Amino acid sequence: MIIFPAIDIIDSKPVRLFKGDFATAEQVADDVLETANGFVQAGAEWVHMVDLDGSLKKERVNSQTFVDVAAQTPLKVEIGGGIRTMADIDFYANNGISRVILGSVALKNPALVEQAVKEFGELIAVGIDAKNGFVATEGWTEGSDTHYIDLAKQMEAMGVKTIIYTDISKDGTLSGPNVEQLTALNEAVSCDITASGGVTNIDDIVALKDKNLYGAICGKSIYKGTLDLRQAVEVCK
Repeated sequence: MIIFPAIDIIDSKPVRLFKGDFATAEQVADDVLETANGFVQAGAEWVHMVDLDGSLKKERVNSQTFVDVAAQTPLKVEIGGGIRTMADIDFYANNGISRVILGSVALKNPALVEQAVKEFGELIAVGIDAKNGFVATEGWTEGSDTHYIDLAKQMEAMGVKTIIYTDISKDGTLSGPNVEQLTALNEAVSCDITASGGVTNIDDIVALKDKNLYGAICGKSIYKGTLDLRQAVEVCK
């Protein structure tokens, strides 16, 4: 299982949110590159990055920050937030980004996902964020009546190979991941499933690894010190 330490960005600064509420934004580090290099020193090979400004504005906002991390560290960068067009995807694909995550557009514009997968293949991942099992969009500010597994099956049929699943009620809470929903998703589709939201300690990492998930995103647990990144990476090797 791959450990994805997370850096969420507002105004080019690393922050964390509580249950996706922008009013709870807390700056967790001074410098993005310094933070990313700390992840490298702990043994991480990937970093999960989110353009929170982009999620709200529905366009790329902090893109240079992500490109800098890809260019100036050995980390493979996966990026989500504010990616709405083929031009956005093309920009990241041509600037060293290893994986582009399509979120709200997966529900609102599935034709874009289909086109992106045809052109960019496994560079494309889909982020499915859900509240009570139903998909939420636009930086989690809008709900829907689409069940998360139904959307995952639709994405699988389009050729999507990687899905990042977030239970919004768990995100930033340090209350443990939603292993039940993640397991159901992993059994329902053939895609690689990455867990996002709620990871607190090494026991959570072990539990997710035991469910044969592809990856786990760890944010607040690293910044608050409840999870040792180096230990998590070692456990998953």
